[in-house]
Amino acid sequence: MRDQTITEYLSQLAARVPAPGGGAAAALHAAQATALLGMVARYSTGGKYAAHAVTVDRIVRETDTLRTAAVRLAEEDAAAFTAVTDAYRLPKDTDAAKAERSAAIARALAGAARPPAEVIGLARAAVELAAELLPIGNRNVVTDIAAATEAARAAATTARVNVEINLGGIRDDALRAELTAVTAAVDTIAERAAAITAAIREDIAP
Repeated sequence: MRDQTITEYLSQLAARVPAPGGGAAAALHAAQATALLGMVARYSTGGKYAAHAVTVDRIVRETDTLRTAAVRLAEEDAAAFTAVTDAYRLPKDTDAAKAERSAAIARALAGAARPPAEVIGLARAAVELAAELLPIGNRNVVTDIAAATEAARAAATTARVNVEINLGGIRDDALRAELTAVTAAVDTIAERAAAITAAIREDIAP
């Protein structure tokens, strides 16, 4: 996926194929959020921003790391969802085959829930970095912080439904509880992102 052009990726996303789908899109929302924050941080260097140089340098490094992780999760999500569709295609002509198919589906669903759950964590990190960057970043690119928080919000809310769709088929109670706790944080992430965007809109209002 990382080597495709944007047009190739979008064509595949639009195609009647199991993956990529919403989970990969969520991860790429997170990738765009962190890329935008990295850009703002890189525009916030030099003498005028010297007092915040250490913080800005850290944000550059963290956003680069998060962006790489987000692209990896997009690819992992696509592979995991393909595994789910493969599990559903397993034979069910005997009781033994049915049992194996059922177990394979449960394993695949558990695997499919993990990448979007991690994306929620990336989205949270992106929003936290946006809040940190907002008061010290270059005001000429402040709207890109808003764009980043909106992308992070989309990443979190999209990833949440991609976790939730898999929860019913997961047999591991501990894992299901863990994933449910992860999704419970999304409203807070979205609210914080909305607050950052609102603050920026107020700041730039004529």
